[in-house]
Amino acid sequence: MKIKPIHHIFKATVLAALISSSMQIFAQPTDEVVAIVDSSVILKSDLEQGVAETEHQLKAQNKTVPPQQYLQMQVLDQLIIRQAQLEQVKRYGIKPDEKSLNAAVLKVANQSGANSLEAFQQKLDAIAPGTYENLRNRVAEDLAIGRLRQQQVMSRIKISDHDVENFLNSPEGQAALGTQVHVIHMRISGENESEVQKVAQEVKQSLNSNDDAKSISSKLSTSAVKVDGADMGFRSLSEIPTELAARITPLKVGQTTELINVRDGTHVLKLIERKQNDQKALVSQFQTRHILIQPSEVVTLDRAKQMIDNLYNRVKAGEDFSTLAATYSNDTGSARDGGSLGWVSPGVMVPEFEQVMKETPVGQVSKPFQSQFGWHILQVTDTRQQDMTKEVQERMARQILGERQFDTEVDSWARELRANAYVEIKDVNLDSKAKQN
Repeated sequence: MKIKPIHHIFKATVLAALISSSMQIFAQPTDEVVAIVDSSVILKSDLEQGVAETEHQLKAQNKTVPPQQYLQMQVLDQLIIRQAQLEQVKRYGIKPDEKSLNAAVLKVANQSGANSLEAFQQKLDAIAPGTYENLRNRVAEDLAIGRLRQQQVMSRIKISDHDVENFLNSPEGQAALGTQVHVIHMRISGENESEVQKVAQEVKQSLNSNDDAKSISSKLSTSAVKVDGADMGFRSLSEIPTELAARITPLKVGQTTELINVRDGTHVLKLIERKQNDQKALVSQFQTRHILIQPSEVVTLDRAKQMIDNLYNRVKAGEDFSTLAATYSNDTGSARDGGSLGWVSPGVMVPEFEQVMKETPVGQVSKPFQSQFGWHILQVTDTRQQDMTKEVQERMARQILGERQFDTEVDSWARELRANAYVEIKDVNLDSKAKQN
């Protein structure tokens, strides 16, 4: 019997592992190294905990638990991949911020019935001292790995303009856009296939000049062939079976599909009308210019603040913003154009910049503010409502296509990481490669 890999089963069931009654098996006086991954080790207790977690998940999903040795090899492989990712986390210095970490731990706490971190800590540490801290560290690792994956994997995903166009023109894309179609649907059925096909061709021909489904049904039905027809009215493409939606999407208004032969008969459809979701994506845009002073090896953060304060005072005193931006701004791209960033849409700039931009009245200059790039002042010279429907649709398509590729790319990236890491498995019985040879 071939056993399926469990890499999609092996998840971070942190809480179950830490508070289960079997937790005591991990508190051993001595431990063994079962594998070395780069500069880190995987202990026997790590493996036993991983096996316990995976068994718990498999049983919860009513799935068969594979033989113990196979299970251990699969879990060890996932632990090695996880450790290889944590080595990269250390290399890139990725750490979740306290706010994100607290929110993630609180989510686990809420799932266990605790409504605060304090209550959760007391609950876990009552089971065994240090349990809460262990869980918090594990969640922090998961968040860091997630951020690493986003950084590394997203750069591998390539979506072309052609991919976007094809998706938006597909039945799935049209359904996602909220496209509705007014369709006449005819079904022709009977025992004699040749007769069914003959009548179906007549139905298709009649539809070219007639939109009355009932009259076509009445006229072309015979004792041997039944013609059922209905005006379906407007329906979202998402409500229509995929096979039929795929035939409707390329049609122009007034056209009929070719004959569609399926198990319950032969179908033919006519597109009467198509309409898109009428809701427009109107976005507030800000015509903005700014001056940036960046800290550097020769300009300290305090000095940068002094410089931006000085420029702010000069603008308020009547000096020309564009001239000062061209002379002093460290944003060379916009400085050439007097600090102009053009029309800026929400979500384009860093949060600190966007917040100040939205709060600054047209024609006024903001007070100095800090972002990750340095110290700024900005001026909003105009605002407008812009129809961004096309851009929003394309962004949605890229997101859907990216999400489709993400899981596949994560697996590929993780395996490459595993292949490039230094791995030494101490227990030959757990070496899956040795088992394959």
